[in-house]
Amino acid sequence: MAPLVQPASLGDVLKYEVNPNYTRETITLLAGVAYPVGSVLGRITASGKFTLASDGGVDGAEVAAALLLYSVDAMLADTLGVVIVRGPAIISPANLTFDASVDDATKTATKIAELAALGIIARNAA
Repeated sequence: MAPLVQPASLGDVLKYEVNPNYTRETITLLAGVAYPVGSVLGRITASGKFTLASDGGVDGAEVAAALLLYSVDAMLADTLGVVIVRGPAIISPANLTFDASVDDATKTATKIAELAALGIIARNAA
């Protein structure tokens, strides 16, 4: 019998946050992606919508600006999502999801540092 494999949940990503009323916001996610919990998001400057934070873009989404707390299927239309946009918060780096362009340890470390600048700190143990 094959083992049961469940997707990451909020508890797998978020280890501590000071106050959800302060750290969280509701944002609009750009259509065309099924965003899993733990998605590292960037904000598109022109529209204000969020998408997976990329490496080397020029639309604003190349800078990590939020962390998605619940899975959102935005394949067909722009959809609302709940994110952490400021800390203090501690997250687990093990279950973070990045854009395909963030494809090596240096790029991943850059995105984690961008979140840290917001007070969202990645730690292996909380």
